[in-house]
Amino acid sequence: MVLKKIAVFIILVLSISISKAQELGEKEIEFKSLSEIWDLDKETKQGVFKLRSYKPVYVTAGRRSNNPNKLPYSENPDFSSTIPKEFNNYEAKFQLSFKTKLAESLFFGKGDLWVGYTQIAHWQIYNTELSRAFRELNYEPELMLNFPLDIKIAGLTLKMLGVSFNHQSNGRDLPRSRSWNRVIFNLALESKNLQIYLSPWIRLNDEVDENPLITNYIGNGRLKAIYKLKKHTFYAIATNSFSLKDNHGSLEFNYLYPINKDLQVQAQFFTGYGETLVDYNHYQSTFGIGVSFVNW
Repeated sequence: MVLKKIAVFIILVLSISISKAQELGEKEIEFKSLSEIWDLDKETKQGVFKLRSYKPVYVTAGRRSNNPNKLPYSENPDFSSTIPKEFNNYEAKFQLSFKTKLAESLFFGKGDLWVGYTQIAHWQIYNTELSRAFRELNYEPELMLNFPLDIKIAGLTLKMLGVSFNHQSNGRDLPRSRSWNRVIFNLALESKNLQIYLSPWIRLNDEVDENPLITNYIGNGRLKAIYKLKKHTFYAIATNSFSLKDNHGSLEFNYLYPINKDLQVQAQFFTGYGETLVDYNHYQSTFGIGVSFVNW
């Protein structure tokens, strides 16, 4: 029954996307520059307190995991589950994300201060045995300070240097509670159809460590690349622990194709550790198809 519902959804989305894409013809999807996204030039500044998109906003109604985490554990025994939950391989996933600028032209008239918020939900919507419960919710507020640059590097332009304070938690009680704090350094580069973000981070100490080895699994940094070719959008997000021994990390790959100007069909593949906080030391591969309302 679950497979039938997901198959119907996928067929419906693909049918609509093919029909609407024909109406769009060969028109390319808008590709905003880093200057437009982050107000890096005088011509692109939009002022403060204007609510804008940050990370992609999407809904994946049909997502399958090859290895759902039924018994989350932590290196801290107080945060290790002892009673497994029979989660389905199939669930829904959605992400909401927005940002706004709090202040601009700081530090010699160059720096902009932003606040961002991202929320990701994994919903066991097909699991009637668990009353269709949300398996995991991750909350991620972030304070960011960015500076514009214009440096040519090997065919790319280094457009932005930034630093942010990032908190991520799942809002759960013992033993499934997970949280951590990071200082993230950001470098953003671009060419005509390509944008690259390099983001190493430093984890901050916690008084009570709910996930002691989180950086061993999720990693110590992130590489994000977005490429657009006419109506096609590809983006990949990779994390890595940067260690020669017991190297861990993750890879997420996304493909998007327009249904209309404001909606795209999305295919997403993930493999590795840390798709959610409670899965930080759990390896799985997932695949899902859905729709994206806002892209990078």
